[in-house]
Amino acid sequence: MKDEYAIVLDFLPRGYGYGKPEPIAQVIGTSFFTLLEVVPREGVVLKPGDKVYIGPGKREEIDHIKRRINYEKLTAFAKSELEEIIKRIVEENEERFVEFFNKAQPLTVRLHQLELLPGIGKKHMWEILEERKKQPFKSFEDIKARVKLLPDPKELITKRILMEIKGEDEKYRIFVRR
Repeated sequence: MKDEYAIVLDFLPRGYGYGKPEPIAQVIGTSFFTLLEVVPREGVVLKPGDKVYIGPGKREEIDHIKRRINYEKLTAFAKSELEEIIKRIVEENEERFVEFFNKAQPLTVRLHQLELLPGIGKKHMWEILEERKKQPFKSFEDIKARVKLLPDPKELITKRILMEIKGEDEKYRIFVRR
């Protein structure tokens, strides 16, 4: 499985200023949060925040995917846009991430997937598990209403994705493909 759509983080009309001067866009995939460098079709100008098709078949704006990149290779501007773009992807795919709260499982005898979210300890984890037994969560608002004092679930997911992209937890990946 690969990302079919990506959001533009930064567009460099003349590339990086060394090597072959070709336009480059740094993008993040909307399904697996893959960081990529893509080359737009001739004459196409991209803006940060644009959603582009990068899947198989005919692509309107993108000529080809140049390579996969890691967080360190992002431009300063792309890094500054990253959190907001991730938050937008999470909001647009709320159902998928609410499903994570409904289906998360133990990883080991001592560690649950829910505990990988920053701000969730044993107490919140048990509250989430008890509430979802009664009835599956329907939205981020539903989670907030039923699990007292839980930080904003959208923020928790966004922070976890950012941690995984930055490589801050090499052992466990929930949302970002290796």
